Amino acid sequence: MSDTISAPVLPSHEAVNLEQAAAILSKGGLVGVPTETVYGLAADATSASAVAALYAAKGRPHFNPLIAHVDGLERATSLIELSAQALVLAEAVWPGPLTLVGRHRAQSPVCDLARAGLDTLAVRWPDSLAMGWLVSRLDRPLAAPSANPSGRISPTTAAHVAEGLGGRIGLVLDGGPCRMGLESTILADTPEGLVLLRAGALAVEQIEAITGSQLQAAGAGSAIAAPGMLKSHYAPNAPLRLNVTEPRGDETYLAFGPWRGRGASRVLDLSPAGDMTEAAARLFSLLRQADAIGKPIAVAPVPQNGLGLAINDRLGRAAAPKE
Repeated sequence: MSDTISAPVLPSHEAVNLEQAAAILSKGGLVGVPTETVYGLAADATSASAVAALYAAKGRPHFNPLIAHVDGLERATSLIELSAQALVLAEAVWPGPLTLVGRHRAQSPVCDLARAGLDTLAVRWPDSLAMGWLVSRLDRPLAAPSANPSGRISPTTAAHVAEGLGGRIGLVLDGGPCRMGLESTILADTPEGLVLLRAGALAVEQIEAITGSQLQAAGAGSAIAAPGMLKSHYAPNAPLRLNVTEPRGDETYLAFGPWRGRGASRVLDLSPAGDMTEAAARLFSLLRQADAIGKPIAVAPVPQNGLGLAINDRLGRAAAPKE
């Protein structure tokens, strides 16, 4: 598909558009789909050729595994093995911003390429009527990483998807701005307990309150077992400085709470009140706005608690040297 021809952007709540999306997916095509976290780039997770097309469209490294999206707990457990603790958590928060990585079942139809050759698989039941309808209609899981070129800022509107991938995919379903604006939290379900692979829109404190036990942290230098574990990810084109209280005059400043960024060439506010939920929802959108200004970006300090853990994870990867 030519990069000069942009994919149509159609409302996700209209049945005729969902049917068109299902037809594209059934033929191995790609569709941008809204979820509560960010927009996903959906492909048939059981088709190696469809998944290969997805990797090509994003420019995604093939060693970076994908999340299989499902429409319920029953389909999830047909794909992966889950411990009793993981099942308790899934029942409490699904559909929602949680991805569980479990041992891949032998009878699962998810192709090897979607798993990046691993014996584990990442699975999520998103709070998305469009994604759930498509999975149910096609009766198969959908691989759906964020609908943006690999390593770039994640999309939170249909316009972001069309801007980044519009010439490489068949359709973008428009469900409006994403409610959470931050990717799912990813946990590995291991014999030793639940391990945090990626902080996300479901806070660690909430998970620990449900399970009654403390999450383990992935060891330094852990092998890539889930999306979002590359050191450089979610990156703007402009250089990015973190934990800045006094921005330079040539920088665009992402302010937060008390840090107002006096002296910056332009100020964009993650949350004037220092609200983590608001900051998470606005993070990727404001990073895009700042990048479009064409000046270096400086970001105010964000506390490392609640959703701040996920926000700082994304900012740290955005600021890392590009691989």
